[in-house]
Amino acid sequence: MKIGFDAKRAFYNSRGLGCYSRDVIRLLSDHYSENQYFLYTPKTQGAISFPHNESCCEVRAPQGLHAWGPLSSLWRTKSICPDIQHDQLDIYHGLSHELPYGIEKTGTHTVVTMHDLIFLKNPELFPFFDRYSFRKKYTHGAHVADRIIAISEETKSDLINYLGEKEERIDVVYQGYSTVFRNAVTDEQKKSIKTKYNLPDHFMLIICAIERRKNHELILKAMRNPQVELPLVIAGNPSQYKETLLSMIHEYQLEKKVFFIGHVETVDLPPLYQLADLFVYPSLFEGFGRPILESLVMGTPVITSKGSCFQETGGKAARYVSCDDDEELAHTIIQVTSDESLRKTMIEEGYQHAANFSDERIAAKLMETYKKIV
Repeated sequence: MKIGFDAKRAFYNSRGLGCYSRDVIRLLSDHYSENQYFLYTPKTQGAISFPHNESCCEVRAPQGLHAWGPLSSLWRTKSICPDIQHDQLDIYHGLSHELPYGIEKTGTHTVVTMHDLIFLKNPELFPFFDRYSFRKKYTHGAHVADRIIAISEETKSDLINYLGEKEERIDVVYQGYSTVFRNAVTDEQKKSIKTKYNLPDHFMLIICAIERRKNHELILKAMRNPQVELPLVIAGNPSQYKETLLSMIHEYQLEKKVFFIGHVETVDLPPLYQLADLFVYPSLFEGFGRPILESLVMGTPVITSKGSCFQETGGKAARYVSCDDDEELAHTIIQVTSDESLRKTMIEEGYQHAANFSDERIAAKLMETYKKIV
């Protein structure tokens, strides 16, 4: 088969959508190298490098006027259709909610991955223009696709309830995790990361963008309990929400117990997870919650939120708290950090649960979706 991908975020997004896009390309090009894969991106300069089987992958970028500035974005969303026809694709896969306008007229089969509908479930977290733009793009992508991939049962349910999609058109295919989490972490690597980010000897960790829906403030409220002794390391790119957190830190006199370390390169994540005593992720809502899985793979106990998709990602290995109950979170932190037997059980169950997200299993599920429409 000839399979094309909207690869913009694979090359230029360092967050969850980019990680997902890179993983899909890597998994399929490694495990189904008999196919030919076309990676469509509006530009190629300064792209993120990632492992994939280059022998069966070709990068496609706009040519001529379409390569210029704003026109490259137009190429990705609409003007790409003649290129898709020229390449005679069997399938075009929009990896992050979108499909080009007019692709239904090209004769190419289409798949779109839908990650979440947070802007509909929690509209107060998004500016008006973002909500309008997302609704337009997401609705179009879902409606014109031959098959929809949802990254969790939660997202599948939201597609049915919020966009009116039919259940029989949706396949749930979970995310996996990067190859960097498959290699053993050495003591030297952990020592290097501890020094690089100036980390305390013991700490609890949260890794995600510093934005309101990630709910960092619940952890700060829980830290008011004097029995919560572990300091908190916050990794991720900041937003205006950081000012709210800084104000709370000052109010609760936690200046010596909270450490912001900014963006962490992917290669640094495995030792960072293993240095942490505990991973705490009280997000209000996610499509999948990839950091939970990464933490389980690295053998770090996880506390996350009840509801949403978190039970799917964390299984019985994680512990779950209400995302608005700081006393429950404080109690759970104390329990996990003080009971060594419980910690060992959580770590072992984490390894077992993470095995459900193997490369082979996810690649096979993706290919099953493709074969339903070709």
